[in-house]
Amino acid sequence: MDFKEYITVVPDWPKEGIKFKDITTLMDNGAVYKKAIDEMADFAREKDIDIVVGPEARGFVVGCPIAYALEVGFAPVRKEGKLPRDVIKVDYGLEYGKDSLSMHKDAIKPGQKVLIADDLLATGGTIEATIKMVEDLGGIVAGIAFMIELSYLDGRDKLENYDVYSLMTY
Repeated sequence: MDFKEYITVVPDWPKEGIKFKDITTLMDNGAVYKKAIDEMADFAREKDIDIVVGPEARGFVVGCPIAYALEVGFAPVRKEGKLPRDVIKVDYGLEYGKDSLSMHKDAIKPGQKVLIADDLLATGGTIEATIKMVEDLGGIVAGIAFMIELSYLDGRDKLENYDVYSLMTY
């Protein structure tokens, strides 16, 4: 299936020169959304995953259904201040500044095999920060799955030591 047929490219959003890849039109089509999640879950199934981790917010709409399909748990990665218990936090660089991500300290048990799932691989900063938290908690990143990879932004270069799966590449 050519999933790109179900992605709407929005020119000049959120700013001029950007061609935003909107996954909501894929998600609007139940059969196509299911097929996309099933293919990503097949990748994860081969890794014998114990838990899925996804960064907010679109990592939730990808990671939660994968976790459901695999009958494993899901651990959210959130912006700072959004989780109610003890957290591990990582600061990471953005184009113009810094941001922080956090995860509950008890979300990952040492030795657990983790799939990190998100909608988009761009520069790789968010996933790099997520990997750091998972590994600092003793988890093993067994795979990383994306709906879309923007190969021209070279985010995969930051993930060269990991098994990365992308459903579609631009």
